[in-house]
Amino acid sequence: MQATEEHLLSLKVMRLTRPTLSSPLPITCDSKDLPCNLLNEALHKDATAVQGAETLSIGQFLLLPQSPVNIYLGETFSSLISVYSETQQPVNNVTIKIDLQTSSQRLPLSSNPVAKNLKSDENVNIVIHHEVKEIGTHILVCEVMYNNAMGVPTSFRKFFKIQVLKPLDVKTKFYNAENDDVYLEAQVNNITAGPICLEKIALDASNLFKVISLNNVPNGDSVFGKTIVLQPNTVCQFLYCLTPDAKLSSDLKMLSGATNIGKLDIVWRSNLGERGRLQTSQLQRMGPDYGDVRLSVSELPNFVVLEKVFKFKCRIINNCDRTLDLIVTFDDTEGIAWSGISSKNLKSIPTRSSCEIDIEAIPMLPGLRSIAGIKLVDTLLKRTYSYDDLGQVFVIVD
Repeated sequence: MQATEEHLLSLKVMRLTRPTLSSPLPITCDSKDLPCNLLNEALHKDATAVQGAETLSIGQFLLLPQSPVNIYLGETFSSLISVYSETQQPVNNVTIKIDLQTSSQRLPLSSNPVAKNLKSDENVNIVIHHEVKEIGTHILVCEVMYNNAMGVPTSFRKFFKIQVLKPLDVKTKFYNAENDDVYLEAQVNNITAGPICLEKIALDASNLFKVISLNNVPNGDSVFGKTIVLQPNTVCQFLYCLTPDAKLSSDLKMLSGATNIGKLDIVWRSNLGERGRLQTSQLQRMGPDYGDVRLSVSELPNFVVLEKVFKFKCRIINNCDRTLDLIVTFDDTEGIAWSGISSKNLKSIPTRSSCEIDIEAIPMLPGLRSIAGIKLVDTLLKRTYSYDDLGQVFVIVD
């Protein structure tokens, strides 16, 4: 069996974490119960309880961590590396090299280590800070190099495993509106072991969109209040509206291909103000398929009068590589009668251009009615494009 080499120096690695608040165990009872007020009085006398808020489990004393504290993605890992001389002999040229090995790279955490000479019972300490940017197992590699009393170079290494966990679970949903706006719903779930305070959550949109946050009231205050505290396994929802650039809206192919929305930037604080930051990967949406011809409503009244003619405007966009000659036709739809000529030829629409048409209709039934049954026929390819549920009007009785 090979003997283990004994070294003149010892190495200790200690993680630096902030303390927590000790909290009492709130056990209360009613005065009519058997213990009467004994449990209540005991809780009031608890040294860790906050006077006047004993039942809220809020402590007033700091408590050192009693167990290993989890490390979450986006937090800053801080550690103290201490090298101690355990021999009566002088140890010369002591240098410490510290690296962090992740699943994808090896990062040096100590730059330009300075050689030091240690006497008996002396030590050298190094404090490192590193923002964790990857999930999974990390290996902290500490290598100590020195010259013994005979001047012979000696070294040894130690490895420390660090498990980085995911702090937040972010789910996104997209909705493509008729006016080309994109609505993003982001659900942020706290999957840590304790409560966290969301300090910032913003959407860094791509250069193709302008973003408007829908999480504020008109005076600028947040709809969630001054602070957003997420308890473990609780979810908070955020909503954003992205408006495409004007040049992008005029070209349907570019608009369909604009799938990159942007990134969510989240900043939170946990424990006693410990800061963490998480940025999602590029958010992708499913681009809408507009085809060669697109029809959308540009002007439509909200309220119309029963059995009276109302007008609305539609915009036709030619997205193909040739000039279009179209015929517009109208099919019967429930509660709406068309006024005008069906199967009417429209003026030619050049490629990448658009035109507007005026349409008249008569509401025949009261209530909420949908604009549907409009068709465009390509005279060259004899292809028919049908459009339903273009909009809604509310029919009132005069």
